[in-house]
Amino acid sequence: MISAGERPTGEQFTIKAGEYAATVTEVGAGLRALRLDNRELIMEFPEDGSPVGGSGQLLLPWPNRIQDGKYKFAGVERELEITEAARHNAIHGLTRHATWKLDTQTDSSVRLTLRLEPQPGYPFLLDLAAEYSLDEDEGLTIAVSVHNAGDWDAPYGIGSHAYLKVDGGLDGPQGLVRVPASRWLMVDERMIPQCEVPVGGTPYDFRDRRPLRGVTLDTAFTDVVRDADGRARVTLGQGTEGVTMWFGDGLEWVQLFSGDPLNDPYRRSALAVEPMSCPPNAFASGKGVITLAPGASVTHTWGIVVGVA
Repeated sequence: MISAGERPTGEQFTIKAGEYAATVTEVGAGLRALRLDNRELIMEFPEDGSPVGGSGQLLLPWPNRIQDGKYKFAGVERELEITEAARHNAIHGLTRHATWKLDTQTDSSVRLTLRLEPQPGYPFLLDLAAEYSLDEDEGLTIAVSVHNAGDWDAPYGIGSHAYLKVDGGLDGPQGLVRVPASRWLMVDERMIPQCEVPVGGTPYDFRDRRPLRGVTLDTAFTDVVRDADGRARVTLGQGTEGVTMWFGDGLEWVQLFSGDPLNDPYRRSALAVEPMSCPPNAFASGKGVITLAPGASVTHTWGIVVGVA
């Protein structure tokens, strides 16, 4: 048996409903495993290991990158720690390696909380809560809430970094993706946005289901089309052998990453589908940034379910 002290992601919280089971980590409040019966629906990493390629991590209080870690908010210049040294960016927020606190747990749900204290480059006080819940028919739902516990406005964004998985990986017969988005984001060599481009007539048009064989992605999409229930859905595979990521209001961007730089056996084994409230470099550009007034709260919701309609 592995003790909590031997796990880089701390204590593991397992929840179940019907044939679904999920494991959430104390460190980062991340999703380490999601299965239907014994079928892996996401790219897992070992209980005694660290998240591979950011697998399952929550990205708070910003997703993706901030160029040079610099931004201006409320007229004040801020500078964050550089956490992507190769490209000299600040990446994926401040909570991935923080130890969250167990708030409540039932057989089918778990809620973790974190007080994000003011720190260099982000001198704001936030109370965060992440709740994972399973339903035997609807699969996994994730709801992340933030409350500004400080005395002044705070900039905020959110993303998630789960990888959807199908048998045979991205180059197998189930490696088919559909993305209901009409624009993609062109970036430079540092992955910093340059412009939005219509997907029509480009290799980034996935509005109709397409194979991923030979396609490399680390690309953000927007102008998502939502279904009648208000949810947008990205699908991998087809029929009961596929898997669907849905995301609710306020998540207007989705980043797809095909995992080509990862080492075997993870390389191209799964597709990162990252719903985001704002694009890369949002703190610097201001695009999509949520301004949380003192005492204000906001919740974002998304989920994963087996099967593709």
